[in-house]
Amino acid sequence: MEFKLENFVRPNILDLKPYNSLRESFTDEDLILLEANENPFGKFNRYPDSKSVKLRQKFSEINDVKPEQIFIGNGSDELIDLIIRAFGIPGKDSIMVMNPSFVMYEFYGKVNDLKVEKLNLNQDFQIDKEDFDSQIKTSKSKLLFLCSPNNPTGNSIANLEYFISNFNGIVVVDEAYIEFSKEISAVCLLDKYPNLIVLKTLSKAFGMAGLRIGIGFASKEISDLITTMKPPYNVSSENQNLALENLSNDENFEENLNLILSERDQLKEELVDLKIVSKIYNSDCNFLLIEFENVELVYKKLLENKIFTSLRHPAIEKCLRINVGNPSENDSLVSVLNQLSK
Repeated sequence: MEFKLENFVRPNILDLKPYNSLRESFTDEDLILLEANENPFGKFNRYPDSKSVKLRQKFSEINDVKPEQIFIGNGSDELIDLIIRAFGIPGKDSIMVMNPSFVMYEFYGKVNDLKVEKLNLNQDFQIDKEDFDSQIKTSKSKLLFLCSPNNPTGNSIANLEYFISNFNGIVVVDEAYIEFSKEISAVCLLDKYPNLIVLKTLSKAFGMAGLRIGIGFASKEISDLITTMKPPYNVSSENQNLALENLSNDENFEENLNLILSERDQLKEELVDLKIVSKIYNSDCNFLLIEFENVELVYKKLLENKIFTSLRHPAIEKCLRINVGNPSENDSLVSVLNQLSK
């Protein structure tokens, strides 16, 4: 069946006209700027580039995608909200999310008054094909959110293309942690699947969580749609400039990424045989999901030693999600857990 975007977009969104900054239609840098009611004084007195042209060009080069297929958000959270608003009619439509997975899909679904269907993962935190096939037969969901590698479980989702190709709606693949894995990005599938949206972020592997920059990749039609909906100046000039500056430092990025991966493997090796540890799940992320015999006690003792972790119990039984820190922080973690194991 041929995919037609207009069959999925909310009618009122289809009729929207984009907000266009008058300034951005001119290329003359010597213009006296008196059109936007800005203060003529100050370091940050001018509005930012509403289309993030330089940033989109940079992401285009990094991901081998055309700039017109890219849209930028104030963090991936904003993009998740915009995508849900673009396609989901409040009080009528629903979205489908993996369970367990990133909580903000369900959160923004509920914020926008959509029903949330849960696609329960199996004991290996994978999607069972038969369960998926059975569920989509009766599902009314317009959107499917696939987080791979998945947060909070840490694993990449197997057979990803199967779920993309068999869902009759918009599929959002969230790759916030893709740089930590050996998986190939779903961005390479964009030309094959016009219903596909891929999300990435600068918050994790790139170490820029404070800049709040999320990146969406899709067809030009979907990218134009989301860009039309977004607030016109959603990413500040300073954040765009800092992101570009940091993205140009490839050597530093690779060095930090390799250190995190090395520390992750070393952490797993040092913790796996501790008496208090029941299981350490395989991770394609910058964290480990660890099952403890007495998770509440471990969580409390770590806090007493000023180590803050993420308690997943009871949603994921007896588990802590523990972020890979710097070598000194990881040593402190191992030291406390070793003491608890004696």
